[in-house]
Amino acid sequence: MAQLEHIEAIEKRLWTAADTMRANSNYASNEYFLPVMGLVFLRHAYSRFLAVKDDIVANLPSRGGKTRPLTKEDFSQKSSIYLQSKAQFDSLVALTDSDDRAKSIIEAMESIESDYDSLRGVLPKNEYQELDNEVLGQLLRTLNPDELKRVKGDVFGRIYEYFLTQFADQKAHDGGEFFTPISLVSLIANILEPNHGTVIDPACGSGGMFVQGARFVEQLHQNPNEKLTFRGLEKNATTIRLAKMNLAVHGLEGDIQKAITYYEDPHELLGKAEYVMANPPFNVDEIDAEKVKTDPRLPFGLPGVNKKGKVSNGNYIWISYFYSYLSETGRAGFVMSSQASSAGGGEAKVRQKLVETGDVDAMVAIRSNFFYTRTVPCELWFLNRNKPEEHKDKVLMIDARNVYRKVTRKIYDFSPEQQQNLLAIVWLYRGQEENYLDLVAGYCQRVLSEGEGCFTGHGDNGEVIEPLPSFVAALDTLQSAMTPFVKTLANDAEHAAPLKEYETALAAFHKDVDGFKGSIIEQVEAWQGQDVSNAKLNATVERLAPLADASRDLIKQIDLLYKLACKLIETCEAECAARDCDSWVNRDIIRTRKAADEARKVAVDELKLVRYFHRQACWMTERFPEAKLRDVEGLVKLVDRSEIEANDWSLTPGRYVGVAPEEVDADFDFEETMRDIHVELNDLNDEAVKLAATIKKNFEGLGI
Repeated sequence: MAQLEHIEAIEKRLWTAADTMRANSNYASNEYFLPVMGLVFLRHAYSRFLAVKDDIVANLPSRGGKTRPLTKEDFSQKSSIYLQSKAQFDSLVALTDSDDRAKSIIEAMESIESDYDSLRGVLPKNEYQELDNEVLGQLLRTLNPDELKRVKGDVFGRIYEYFLTQFADQKAHDGGEFFTPISLVSLIANILEPNHGTVIDPACGSGGMFVQGARFVEQLHQNPNEKLTFRGLEKNATTIRLAKMNLAVHGLEGDIQKAITYYEDPHELLGKAEYVMANPPFNVDEIDAEKVKTDPRLPFGLPGVNKKGKVSNGNYIWISYFYSYLSETGRAGFVMSSQASSAGGGEAKVRQKLVETGDVDAMVAIRSNFFYTRTVPCELWFLNRNKPEEHKDKVLMIDARNVYRKVTRKIYDFSPEQQQNLLAIVWLYRGQEENYLDLVAGYCQRVLSEGEGCFTGHGDNGEVIEPLPSFVAALDTLQSAMTPFVKTLANDAEHAAPLKEYETALAAFHKDVDGFKGSIIEQVEAWQGQDVSNAKLNATVERLAPLADASRDLIKQIDLLYKLACKLIETCEAECAARDCDSWVNRDIIRTRKAADEARKVAVDELKLVRYFHRQACWMTERFPEAKLRDVEGLVKLVDRSEIEANDWSLTPGRYVGVAPEEVDADFDFEETMRDIHVELNDLNDEAVKLAATIKKNFEGLGI
């Protein structure tokens, strides 16, 4: 079972604990925000420090029997941060209530600032003197749970981003606009493919664009600091601190300047940036037209001025600035209000000029609820000053509004596979057929590996797990706990019918599990030496369909078996007076029933992955059977400039791709749907409790 399937629960628990401490203190969210993020920064930095330390130490040069000391350069090369012993999180957690935790945390922050010039005066320090020593101790322990000491990968990086998300949701700072959802930033970075030169974000917020850009380079097994130069602009001083912390914790360097981008350009990168990545504020209407009208970053002129001398809408100011920063081979990817792509008046004139350059590369429509602080839909714009000639008069339109997963009642995002599927469309557009085929082949391999994992695999900490055999063993143990009592009953007692039903279902299950295992072995053998040409992969996806269907059927059988076992228990207790009999050990029944349920969940989760990855392969091959870009109703269309002109120069994807045909959900899961409803109900209940507490506090403040 992959550890990231559990990380969401850990994230939520850590946040709840930290937020509860704030609720029980005298601090408002905006006062608690920076010191908490400072501690999350330290914990994240420590995770990255430990992840690379052993490898660095093992490769340190030595002379005369002496190994040279560790340096910050050693860690920067591994996209990490160097920490002196006083800044290592374990030493802070070990402090007792008799120690001055605030002083120690301040010293930890100062030690980091002394090693990294870019962080001087950036990290929170004095803020900790305002927090109680006991509260600080609780916070340190909360952010250091045992399970996070064992996991692998950049798990605390996710938690760092999750805390940013939650503070954004609370609008604890700058209205929450400092944070762009990871899902969108990652998609932008992977479509842009920043691999060299200067990257500028003129509205950089907490620096997420830089982090994701660096991750793309890391995926190429290269050092981001050697390949990319990061330049940022941000108006809010606190947000700049967040951005610098975010860069530093990932071992990145960058120059982030305090500036109001509308009127200032301290980096002077006009025509010099290889990449622009940004999520600017939408629909701003307070830009002084007189101040910007002669700005060289406005090659298409002002989009429109109102009676107050203000630019009517700032969206095309931003778009023009982004375009002007690009070098002759530069690319831009940015988030923009969905209003901008079809806006009329002066904005339409600017948009026409932009389209006529031939540099608008792709548009991706995103549904509402991807952002934490606003529910409006948006679009991702991609510009390319170096488009191939065959695409010069075309724009790739992707309508991704039907591609999403539900995270909470209010928030949606892309799963990793959904993001890859959208990327695959861009690959086909660029003629990168091999990437597409690798993706489909990867999905096929995952079907097989997850199928094998149903019988034997590895857990979060490397331990061997056997989902299906363990479930069978758990059922056997449960039945064994019931057997002494069942033997005391007459053959025609009330338990007889449910027992027979259970045994019949169990026999069928054993037979189907054996058949499933045999099919997996057969398909794994067939995969050896697999031809990964498109035709052969299409045939393989079709060949794996029965295996995916079998996994779905086994899930139904597993759920049925557990229900039948529970029905047998309930019949024994309700109809056969089992609790009154010494041979019915209630403690053992409860324990083994719980163990069977836990084993059921593990087996079901693993079986679901078999069908899930097959569905991803089908999603690709059904839409692009020739491994070539083609128009897909409701999803994608490569649009000629003449068609754009005929549609008032609109760049709204939905205007061109049409409406997707309604799909029948063959995998509708009633129980999963009920669980989703339960989660939504819990969210509503939590909101109701918070609202009631707020109302009560307001009444108390009024003396009522």
